[in-house]
Order: sequence, then structure tokens, then C-alpha cells
Amino acid sequence: MPMCPRFLTCFAIGLVALAALGCEPAAERSLPDVAADTATPDATETAATPDTPATSAPATAQSAAPNNEASPAMSLIPRRVFFGNPDKVGLQISPDGKQLSYLAPLDGVLNVWVAPRDDLSAARPVTHDKHRGVRSFSWAFTNRHILYSQDKDGDENWRVYCIDLETDDAADITPGTDRSEPAGEEDAAGPAPPVTARIVGVSHRTPEEILIAVNANDPRWHEIYRVNILDGKSQMIQANEGFRNFTVDEDYQVRFAAKYLPDGSIQYYQPSGEAAADVGFKEWDEFLKVDKDDTANTGLAGFDKTGRVLYMFDSRGRDTGALTSLNLDTGETQVIAADPRTDVGAIKSHPTENTIQAVVFNYERRERKIFDPEVAKDVEILEALHDGEMGIADYTLDDRQWIIVYYDADGPARYYHFDRDTKEATFLFVNQQDLEGLPLVPMHSVVIEARDGLPLVSYYSLPREADPEGTGRAAKPVPLVLMVHGGPWSRDTWGYDAMHQLLANRGYAVLSVNFRGSTGFGKKFMNAGNHEWAGKMHDDLLDAVEWAIEEGITKRDQVAIMGGSYGGYATLVGLTFTPDVFACGVDIVGPSNLVTLFETIPPYWASGLPMFKTRVGDHTTPEGRAELERRSPLTHVEKIRRPLLIGQGANDPRVKQSEADQIVEAMKRHDIPVTYALFPDEGHGFARPENRLAFYAVMEQFLARHLGGKAEPIGDAFEGSSIEVPAGRESIEQVEAKP
Repeated sequence: MPMCPRFLTCFAIGLVALAALGCEPAAERSLPDVAADTATPDATETAATPDTPATSAPATAQSAAPNNEASPAMSLIPRRVFFGNPDKVGLQISPDGKQLSYLAPLDGVLNVWVAPRDDLSAARPVTHDKHRGVRSFSWAFTNRHILYSQDKDGDENWRVYCIDLETDDAADITPGTDRSEPAGEEDAAGPAPPVTARIVGVSHRTPEEILIAVNANDPRWHEIYRVNILDGKSQMIQANEGFRNFTVDEDYQVRFAAKYLPDGSIQYYQPSGEAAADVGFKEWDEFLKVDKDDTANTGLAGFDKTGRVLYMFDSRGRDTGALTSLNLDTGETQVIAADPRTDVGAIKSHPTENTIQAVVFNYERRERKIFDPEVAKDVEILEALHDGEMGIADYTLDDRQWIIVYYDADGPARYYHFDRDTKEATFLFVNQQDLEGLPLVPMHSVVIEARDGLPLVSYYSLPREADPEGTGRAAKPVPLVLMVHGGPWSRDTWGYDAMHQLLANRGYAVLSVNFRGSTGFGKKFMNAGNHEWAGKMHDDLLDAVEWAIEEGITKRDQVAIMGGSYGGYATLVGLTFTPDVFACGVDIVGPSNLVTLFETIPPYWASGLPMFKTRVGDHTTPEGRAELERRSPLTHVEKIRRPLLIGQGANDPRVKQSEADQIVEAMKRHDIPVTYALFPDEGHGFARPENRLAFYAVMEQFLARHLGGKAEPIGDAFEGSSIEVPAGRESIEQVEAKP
């Protein structure tokens, strides 16, 4: 369920995604609603990994790999270019069009900056985080307030903050708790209560109030509060006794509630009777049931201006999710946009009229279907301005000013301001100047056929020495890194990818595969992954490796596997279930035992357990536990015979540190070497640039040693990082530089 257009973050269980960098432009992913997705287990904010920093020009470094000592010195792009902070990113425009805002470093930490629209040189920081950085924010419709959320060291106990731009005061406006303090500070009362709060409604009809969902009363369920951002006062408008989420309209009226049923289907309800002032609605009538086969591709998406037409994503009676409308008075349904290959993706709607202006589909690349003739003319102008993929990143309340971003696979993102009245596009900045002119490589798309005929949309990059013309045809085989995305209910897309570029610069081919179970390709493709962890989902990865070998991209003994979250699990599966296929593996925050994974999930994921049981397995029955144990790498740890590097955040609420600890201890008991990097101040991924740089420095040395590519020396990469190495210190060059 999408949130309000002005407060969107890219969500996934996977590892690498800052909304402004790796996902569809926020404004084109929105529908005109304030849908309150309050308790979705696969919709929790990820640790951000900005892929564009500000750093020096490329340096020359000799490879540190033992099997590369005889190689001539080669120009390596410093990893800081790929994994440090961006210059500026996530550009937004205020609803009245007078101000711009973006994320940029302040003393090396990402913070929110605000500037007059016509004078970026007058930008000033309005947040002052000194540790982890701000990773998502939004304008309030007052035009004088910025809203953002922050957790502590990756624990995902998100609290909501509001900045008054007239006073620069920042206040914690998280409702349902007794604490209120400036962001990043703690008073004598000690740490803030461990709640998870989310902004779920920001409406232009009520600019001084927003909706926040918070699990302060019961950690399993999020209740909805109406919060005044001027004084912080709040009132609960909907209690929650077991619902997965609520859908609220632009007038902040609760219209629907949803919950998973034991069989994995979703039942939607509508209020029955009058709402009580202190608890909201207590009685509900059944409205719509979505079968378990359709739940991933069907949901409520918002309302038209009258509130009597409901927009939906809907795969019922078809394979792919279409954008549809349902007249709540007549029951009439209409398909607005659909594609037989892929689910509907980004949506552009008018911010106040709520009319659908354009829809984006993304199979291999983004394609638009435009309904508004004026929008079509403007898009035509903008697509001719630059060769990269164009996205509408934000827009004003009157829709007359747009923020445009152009994405390239081999260069920085470019931001423009577009005046729809004058048709003038004004260049503003690139997200990282140091990417300009570097020897980056293109990303190529290919559809690989799985052994059972299922099409796997995939993306690959080749190093320049293997493909100097950038044609996508390898002149010679090179080592390959198979990058497995997280989720697994997410997908890979075309565009700039920092890891692709780093690895290609080090001499590796890189392949990313949308294996079955990935989202966006219809319910048949999605459901083909049910109960196939370590099964057919892994077979898809093996089939993609075979394709790369047959294409002459790599050799059979020169393939590594790497990924985060589910991708980390897939890495462990690769080294245990198919121990002879991969030369080495890199697991980042990956679960090692599916039973202990589900037994330690955060309490606010409780509403999604039927989904996990449908798609993965049932850890609550003896038969289900046995099946999950069989599909768990920990069960087969003695089969590992190829080198393994593990990275883990100590505060990860989704994949607990114990998931890494237990497989490391098991490998030790079997005298199997392992290198384990632990970060005490990280969660589900590595948000702090210092920690990213430290881990990827270790990763470079690891891959160079076991796969044969090039590597930038570790040097001062551990400076400022919290990295600890509980196992395998001796395998990390210069690790003694870190106490």
C-alpha cells in the first residue's frame, strides 16, 4: 500500500536502497490517498546505502590479491567514490514551489538542507544528526515544516520528528509515548521507549495535522494518531486489535481495515456503525477477500477526489497487477492500465484532483502509459532533454512545477526544475560530481530462460577489459560475481548500481537475477517461489550462472555469490547446497536458520505470519519446522568448503545477530575457516559511510584473494568505523590497524 505522495520511502527486506538513489522516483510511485500501511512485515525501512559520494579523483593502486602480484598497476576508482556520501540527493520541492530540500553531508553525516528555489547557494542544514544520518524526509503542507524519522543504530525503533523552518526547532512528535526530545538527544530519563512509528497520512486538506501509526500500546499492532505538527498534541483516531493496516482518505477518515487470515488470504473490512472518539471504529463488515495467490499483487491504493471511487492494484482474474477503479456506490469496476508482462509500477496522479495522469511499467526498462494530454507533451519535452531514464521526482501542490531526475547506469543522477507553464527546464545539480568522466560501464538487460521455461529478467555489467566497446558481448571470460537481491519480495532494475560499478572496475563481471518470487512480474512468477527457498529459487540462480558460462562471460571455476538479507541467505545456500559451484561467498545480514529467523522476528511483524507461512513455511508445526530446517544452511554447514565472508549489524531487528553467530560457531566446530565482520552500531545493513567503507574494503581483499580480481588496499578504510572481527582476523590484511 503506498503512503501519501509527500512522504515515501523505498521499502524492502533487502539490503541496499535509499529511496532517492535506488528506487522509482517517489512522486511517480504515489496515488492520491493517505493509505495507512501500519503493520506490513515486508515493508520496513531498510538501512540506507548511498551509492554516490564526494571524494577525490581516481587513484592508482596495485592489486593486493596474491594471484595478481605480477599484474601492472591499474587505475582503480576509490571505493569511497561508490560508497561514501552523496553530494546532494533526494531533491524535493515545497508544496508552494518556493523552496527546495535535499539530503547532503554536514560534517560527514547526511542531513536535510533547505534552500530558496532560485538560489541553491543559500542552502542551509535544518537537521543536525551527528552519527547515523537522516535517510527519509518530506515537506508538510504548511510549507514551513520538514518531517523525518530516525532510529538508533539501526534498531528500527523509528520515531517521527518535525522541524519548524522559522525557528529551526526540531521536536519529537511521536504520539502515544511520554517522551519528547530533540532528534538524536536523550535526557536524564534514559533512552526513548522502543516504539516503531510511521507517518501514514499527510493531506493538503489538513496541512497542520498528519497521521502517525505507532505501536506504543501493544508492540504487535499499530494504532493511528492524528498529530498537530504545530504543538505536537495528538489524539488516537483508530485503535488496533489485530489489523494489518488501515486505509484512510484525505479527510483522515478510516475507510477500510485489513488482516491476513490463517490460510494466507487477506480480508478487507469497512467500518460498521459510528466511530467512538477515543478508539475509532470497533465494528466492521466484510468488504473484500483477496485469495492468497493474489495478495502480493492486489491491494487498495487510494481514492479519487470524491472519495467514492477506490483505486486498486488488482491481479484477480488476470496474471499481472493492473491499476483499476471500483465505484463504491455502483460496484462498477474499470481497468485503467495493465501490461501482460509486469505489474503496474509508478503512478503519477494530480495532487489535488486525484486524476490518474500516467502509469509506469517496468519489465526490463521503464515504459509509460500517459492519460493526460498536457502531461504527455511535457514528458515528450523532458525525454528529449537528456538520454537517461527520466522520472518525476516531486511536484508542487498545483502541479505546475516538477522536479525531474535523469538516471544513467554509467553516471550520476541529474536533477532539473521544470516549469510547466513556460516549459523551461533548469539544471540544478548532479547527485555526485565525482562520477563525471569516470570509466564506468553500461548495464545490460537480458531475459534468461530457467530450466522450466520461466523468464528471468536479469541485468549484467562487464569490466572494460572484457568489453571495451560496451556492447554487452564479452571478448574474454572474466571472474563473475552473482549479486542476489534481498527481500526476496523485491526486484532488481536497470540503472546506476554502485556495487556493479565497483566490481566491474576491479575486473569482475556482475550478474543480478530476478529469480522466481521477485516482485513486479505477475502472480504466477511470484507464487512460483512459494516454499522454494533453497529450491527452485536457487535453481534460477544456477541457471543464470550457466547462461553466463555459455555466453563466454566467465568460467565455471570463477564465480562468486554475494547478497544481503535474502541475498545473504542465498549465499549461504550456495555454499552449502551446491558447495562446488561457487569459488567463494559474501553474506551480508543473511539468515542461517529459517526456524530461528521466524522465532525472532519483531513483534510488529506478527500480522504477517500467515504470509510467511504461505510463501516460506510454517515454523509452528512439526512438519513445517522439519521442512524449514532442511532448507536452512545451518543444517548443512559441514558441507561448506569454499571461503565465506559474513557481515552483520548487531542491532538488526529482522535478521538478528544470532543468525550470523550461530553459523560462525558451527563452522568453527567443524574447523571451517570463516571471516566475520560485526558492526555494533548498525542494523539491517550498513548505513554509516565509515562502516560501508570498512566492510567493502574487507570484501575487496576477500574477492581478490579468492576470485582473482583487483583490489584497492585497505589503507585507512577502518578509520571511524565500529568494525569488529570476531572470526578470521588473520585473513584481513591490515586488520591490525583496528584495535
